[in-house]
Amino acid sequence: MLLRNLFWVCVFGLASTSSQAQEIEARAYSNAPIGMSFITGGIAQAKSGSYTLTTEAVSLTHVIDVAGQSGRLSLVLPYSELSGTGTISGQAINASAEGLSDPVIKASVNLYGAPALSLNDFKNYQQDLIIGASLAATIPWGKYNNNQIVNVGGNRSVIQPGIGASQAVGPWRFELAGMASIFTSNTNYLGSNTLSQNPVYSTETHVIYYFPNTAWISGDATYFFGGQKYVNGLPAGSAQENWRFGSTFSYPINQHNSIRLTGSTGVYSNTNTSYNALGVSWQYRWD
Repeated sequence: MLLRNLFWVCVFGLASTSSQAQEIEARAYSNAPIGMSFITGGIAQAKSGSYTLTTEAVSLTHVIDVAGQSGRLSLVLPYSELSGTGTISGQAINASAEGLSDPVIKASVNLYGAPALSLNDFKNYQQDLIIGASLAATIPWGKYNNNQIVNVGGNRSVIQPGIGASQAVGPWRFELAGMASIFTSNTNYLGSNTLSQNPVYSTETHVIYYFPNTAWISGDATYFFGGQKYVNGLPAGSAQENWRFGSTFSYPINQHNSIRLTGSTGVYSNTNTSYNALGVSWQYRWD
């Protein structure tokens, strides 16, 4: 049983890395008018070998004034389907799960360079350097069955503090950010086993170009490491070390609507858990 535990802990690094922490998010630290809200609906798919994770999500973000600088409160509600076939000791094992994934709440605040402005005042705002910080956490409400090897809910929380900066140079934006993902333990892993994990540390960078019509495109990269897993205190596989590259394109349909396309691929993984991901989303904003 322990061998099987170790196998599936490694295989479903796909689900944990793509749905919890290692997404590549451009413009995480940017300014927006106070009181503006955004609702976004989208679908993303990640593939690793024969395994496929499809996630549909709805998110709501509201821009607030935090001590004279802009900040954001966000809630993400995801629904996921995970399927694939693996082998252990020459035996094929089918895996599938579907249901509500763990919701995510996030608070971010710009500490410098992004003053809290009304919609009218924001029209004259010109970005220079922005420095910000954030704190996100998953809520373990996702579908989970401790008798199943595969689940779309983690039955544990992931707490993610982060910090980042964005520098404007003409129509370009250069961003650098870092984050830690801190995991609580799952004490009902495959029965009454305990799954624990060391933190994952990540850094990401983005080069963004804005077109005259406010459409933008970015080149993205992220590096993350750590995350050694343990089952009942015994090491399960190796710590991670991964590089990912990607791109994002956002196009405004009109004043209130925009569409966004994202894609990323793994270029190095020491644990053979690289995956390719594609996503599309629609955003509506109002004030």
